[in-house]
Amino acid sequence: MTRSPTPLPAPGSDAPTPPIELPDSSTATGRLRTDLVDVPDQVRRRLADACSAVTDDHGVRAEASRDWWPLAMTWALDNQVPALAALVARPADPAEVAAVLAICNEARVPVTAIAGRSGVCGASSPVHGGVALDLTGLHGVRSVDDESLVLDVLPGTFGDTLEAQLRATHGLTLGHWPQSVALSTVGGWLACRSAGQLSNRYGKIEDLVVGLDVVLADGRTIHTGGSPRSAVGPDLTQVFVGSEGTLGIITGARLRLRPAPEVEEHAAFAFRSWHDGMAACRRILRRGADPAVLRLYDDVESDRSYQTGEGRHVLLVMDEGDPLTVDANMRIVADECSAADILDDGLVARWMGHRNDVATLESLVRNGFVVDTLEVSAPWSCLDSIYRATVAGLSAIDGVRAASAHQSHAYTDGACLYFSFAGRPPAGDGDRFYRQCWDVGTRAVLANGGSLSHHHGIGLNRSRFVGESLGSAFDALVALKRALDPVGILNPGKLGLPDPFGDVEWP
Repeated sequence: MTRSPTPLPAPGSDAPTPPIELPDSSTATGRLRTDLVDVPDQVRRRLADACSAVTDDHGVRAEASRDWWPLAMTWALDNQVPALAALVARPADPAEVAAVLAICNEARVPVTAIAGRSGVCGASSPVHGGVALDLTGLHGVRSVDDESLVLDVLPGTFGDTLEAQLRATHGLTLGHWPQSVALSTVGGWLACRSAGQLSNRYGKIEDLVVGLDVVLADGRTIHTGGSPRSAVGPDLTQVFVGSEGTLGIITGARLRLRPAPEVEEHAAFAFRSWHDGMAACRRILRRGADPAVLRLYDDVESDRSYQTGEGRHVLLVMDEGDPLTVDANMRIVADECSAADILDDGLVARWMGHRNDVATLESLVRNGFVVDTLEVSAPWSCLDSIYRATVAGLSAIDGVRAASAHQSHAYTDGACLYFSFAGRPPAGDGDRFYRQCWDVGTRAVLANGGSLSHHHGIGLNRSRFVGESLGSAFDALVALKRALDPVGILNPGKLGLPDPFGDVEWP
């Protein structure tokens, strides 16, 4: 049934949301074994002169030194963060970002860019101390080109606030709506190649970006892109998208917009097997349809989330946009799902009402569970084997209580599988258990033709797999890092890159 678009939830606080409360942030300590770099007094004075806000307050540093990495949430119960920054600097404009980097580069002080800190892989944890560069002071829309449908926005802008402004003021949408939309910022999306829940229609963030402003490690500023398409050598914009602050600091972005949706339509189906549901998704995309949401849950997740009973694999479909486009897409969906059972489309509204809820994670952690998700992508021809091998591998680990998956983003050439695992290991064994789950799950994915990540990025957690994942291309990434950041100050310890400040050891 065609309906008006679902209203957006009210924007949040426009500030970082802590993943879990520290017992006492003023006394929090670091968990990882690393060589920490302090900031000499002379450098501190220079930074204070160059940047609007610089602090060494212990509580502020502790909060700034963590993100939503689930393993680090278990450490927080012991009043620990991964590692403590020596200073937090909060610049007010791109010029101050450039000044901070120039000073730190000269003094060989590591700099870790932070903002919403919603990442789940430890990417924004300053594992060698140094300066945590808080970019939330760079926020707001600089301009909207309605004729060209291009937005110019600062990196510290929170996603829900941005979308609300675009719709209310301009009748436009970015279409980028990750689960973390109220916790995350534009710069964070770009830094980890984020995906929104509507990426089937709008694309991932790398598909939306037109150009960037980037400050390099030595303080120089460059501007990339700007044209709808170009043939002026390699696409330098994409060099920095997904680089997680290791190659440069993003201080501005131009992003593609669309008209705000006029209508919305929902549908839900149940398939007898995972294979049948995946095949229907593939056929829908193959015929040229691009419904905004095409989410297939395995029978475990279907019953857990929607109480649909044993052996039913639920597909939720939602499309939005121009009425004619939506109608055509949903006709194709209905045609390709004709062999499935039709379910109440209220399941879609139910999902949409809870799709940004992140509260469950904290309650599980406080009850002694170790939980996380692995989101990967692969060609359609590999997805069945990846699903079987990964769920089986995780389920076989001693202590795992649940292992399941859903397909969350689909394209003509493949899709994203989003695996979840949960277990309750003996006290003191959580770190080992967590690492084992990640080792087993990741090896199953890579061995069967999958990617290392679809949209959560690499950070610290996945760093050990990057060389294997990229193969001989990893040397090119290392060379790029050395060329753009020869001193190695930008977010060291991440992306598996050589670390001039020493190894990072897990406890």
